[in-house]
Amino acid sequence: MKITIIGTGYVGLVTGACFAEVGHQVDCIDINSKKIQLLKIGVLPFYEPGLDTIVERNHLDSRLYFKDNYTQLDPSCSLFFIAVPTPSAPDGKCDLTHVYQALESILANSRNSLIIVIKSTTPPGTIETLEKMSSKYTAQGRSVVFVSNPEFLKEGSAVADCMKPDRIIIGSNSKSALKELRSLYAPFTHNHDRIIEMDPTSAEMTKYASNAMLATRISFMNELSKTCEKIGANINAVRVGMGSDSRIGYHFLYAGIGWGGSCFPKDIRALIELAKDQDSPCKILEAVYEVNQKQKTVLCEKIISYFNHQMEGKVVAIWGLSFKPDTDDIREAPSLEIIEGLLNAGAKIRAYDPICMPQVKEKFPQIEFCQDPYMTAHGADCVALLTEWKQFRSVDFKKLKSNMKGKAFFDGRNQFNHQILEPFDLDYIGIGQGRVKSCVEYSV
Repeated sequence: MKITIIGTGYVGLVTGACFAEVGHQVDCIDINSKKIQLLKIGVLPFYEPGLDTIVERNHLDSRLYFKDNYTQLDPSCSLFFIAVPTPSAPDGKCDLTHVYQALESILANSRNSLIIVIKSTTPPGTIETLEKMSSKYTAQGRSVVFVSNPEFLKEGSAVADCMKPDRIIIGSNSKSALKELRSLYAPFTHNHDRIIEMDPTSAEMTKYASNAMLATRISFMNELSKTCEKIGANINAVRVGMGSDSRIGYHFLYAGIGWGGSCFPKDIRALIELAKDQDSPCKILEAVYEVNQKQKTVLCEKIISYFNHQMEGKVVAIWGLSFKPDTDDIREAPSLEIIEGLLNAGAKIRAYDPICMPQVKEKFPQIEFCQDPYMTAHGADCVALLTEWKQFRSVDFKKLKSNMKGKAFFDGRNQFNHQILEPFDLDYIGIGQGRVKSCVEYSV
């Protein structure tokens, strides 16, 4: 099957590469000529484990092509995926400018009847707007059918999520389009049927609702962690107790320093604004977003409080900068606010991250960047773990303590506990772990 993907960002490139991997012929179009030229020589615009291998293999095997101009559209192609950015506008609403421009460019350069699949995250009702925009094209006797096919890729495991999805949402009122998309996704559904069909508006809402629920679970645990600290409870124990209930489960119940990235922040804001426009405000989501913004400052406040607000000249070693492990994405990463708060308080920052130090260096050139965690901790008054990279799971705390000037370890991801660090004369400060130094390790 011939497919054209509009946009070679995170969603577009992963989707296009995975379609090519199962045998489809895929054209990826992006008006950023520099990005396209780099893709042609195997240089990806972002880090995603395993993606480079798939892109290189399918490009060499002539199943994956990269183009920078809509005039290069394959005239025989009738199936298009729009996977362009939908950033937040200044008022928090979803900015659909790139989606509209992509549609106009497709219609201006096509002569066939078309199926246009919206992979970008768009507010409920967008498909209806796009149908109105294509009325001139359809008046010429060519049909345009729109499908909402939201993505559920997780940064760091996007290739696996695409090749082995837990569900494929197809929103369309066209039986022929549903049949076409079922055929397209057949290679991904061999073990069992993962396809869920619904109307376009419900499909659009499903994407927002899914991200909103996950963000809510995280913010709920972060809010609860503050109470746990006040009363001497341990949020890790609470998580295990809650998660053992099959109605709740363990996923996304980890207290920490807040969520960031390209999806949760903008999607929560967009859903909040959408609800307001419909005179049906989502007070829960407003609180979810507010809790998260405050949570990003919690660890910074703990560090400053530990040193009695005397941060001038204190050296803070930071482990991890990306908003989550296995990605170089620092968009709305909690680390950025923590760094800014510490710098404003007079601290000196030394930092290490396996992937994204160049991006952070652009924002904070005054920071010293190091080549490994222990070098980062050399002479530091404290260490702050901000991203739970695998490299930080097995720490030699004896070596760490010998490198440090101070003895405070701030765990923004609750990877460790008092019991582990006490033998090394390190002060452990986590999130929501109360005043009790428990001898129980919570690992579920």
